[in-house]
Amino acid sequence: MSVRETARDAARTTFASLANPNYRKYVLGQGVSLVGTWMQAIAQSWLVLVLTHSATDIGIVIALQTLPTLLLGPYAGVVADRVNKRRLMMVLQSLMGVQAALLALVTFAHVATFADVGLLAVVLGVNNAFENPIRQTFVLEMVGPSDLRNAVSLNSTMVNVARAVGPALAGVLIATVGEGWCFALNAVSFVAVVGSLWAMDETLLHRAEPTPRAKGQLREGLAYVRRTPTLAIPLVMMALVGTFAYEFQVTMPVLAERVFHHNSVGFGELTSAMGIGAVIGGLMTAARGSTGTRALQRGAVLFALSMAAAALMPSMLFEDVAFVAVGYASVAFLATANSTLQLAADPQMRGRVMSLWAVAFLGSTPIGGPLVGWITNATNARWGLGVGALSCAAAAGLAVFASRHHHPHARRPSNS
Repeated sequence: MSVRETARDAARTTFASLANPNYRKYVLGQGVSLVGTWMQAIAQSWLVLVLTHSATDIGIVIALQTLPTLLLGPYAGVVADRVNKRRLMMVLQSLMGVQAALLALVTFAHVATFADVGLLAVVLGVNNAFENPIRQTFVLEMVGPSDLRNAVSLNSTMVNVARAVGPALAGVLIATVGEGWCFALNAVSFVAVVGSLWAMDETLLHRAEPTPRAKGQLREGLAYVRRTPTLAIPLVMMALVGTFAYEFQVTMPVLAERVFHHNSVGFGELTSAMGIGAVIGGLMTAARGSTGTRALQRGAVLFALSMAAAALMPSMLFEDVAFVAVGYASVAFLATANSTLQLAADPQMRGRVMSLWAVAFLGSTPIGGPLVGWITNATNARWGLGVGALSCAAAAGLAVFASRHHHPHARRPSNS
């Protein structure tokens, strides 16, 4: 086989799910929107830092944005199992554009306060609580089970291409024309993703049979996860790591400003470096990644090592390199956890399972965000990253312990 044929086969494997026309449309629309989403995330954290000069307050705003997922996430999973996901996603994505436009208006008018940012963060959080499990399970409806792991990995890659581009643009815009333009451009970007959803061919979707409305469905979902170790172990791992490691919006602006003495451009630089690493990690996971608890253990160890390295770097240049590694490890862990849960869950339970994933990943932030912010304020941003490294190591250790102490027949086979 020639080098060209080998490269062609590798590309076909890496990008297999893009053969699906609906998924291609989704990737294009979502990719544009995600650049705006990352711009808004960077601008929001920087705006709070300018208004209050407090890492704790950044953590509070992020907590307010994710608290609805903690409170409403399990019920949102029940809704996800009942509804037409494509249609509801169009409504929810449109509302996210309205929220971004309101944030742009108060910023352009120079009347934005900490309370305004917090209130709009709650509005976005309520929307996200319902949108997240629907979006996660809609990927399976677009591509089917055979291409799910590939699509999830490519989706993570797309998120992190946007992470590489959006924060860099945000840093320049904040330094030149102000935060308001980041919010305004994000509002406009939602036209792309809503348009891609509208243009899809519904006949090509792999729809699961909607779950009929009935009493006790939330309890049923919780009980199902509790008695299924291949779901419970990854969810507990995700909760630990989500609480303490994925709080980069809290630690990174403080790291850039107070440790390395850079402005918003430095914050964007670190976030972009992390995005570059995540793109590499996402593509490699798409090409040859595996699922299951053992794969998650390996991912958690790698994540712990990269976070520890980032906590110790002596200069901005070395920190950029460390955050490339952090990005690689973070997206590999996240994509593996997502695919493991979706493939292990029964179709009628998948929405509820993925809502618990959202609670573990995003809903843990109301606890972790302020706590990591307090640690960062009380010590410095290096300790904030160090706590994240310890949480990843603890998750890996917990998975090893749990795997050895539940009955082998309770496991489902994985390709790890």
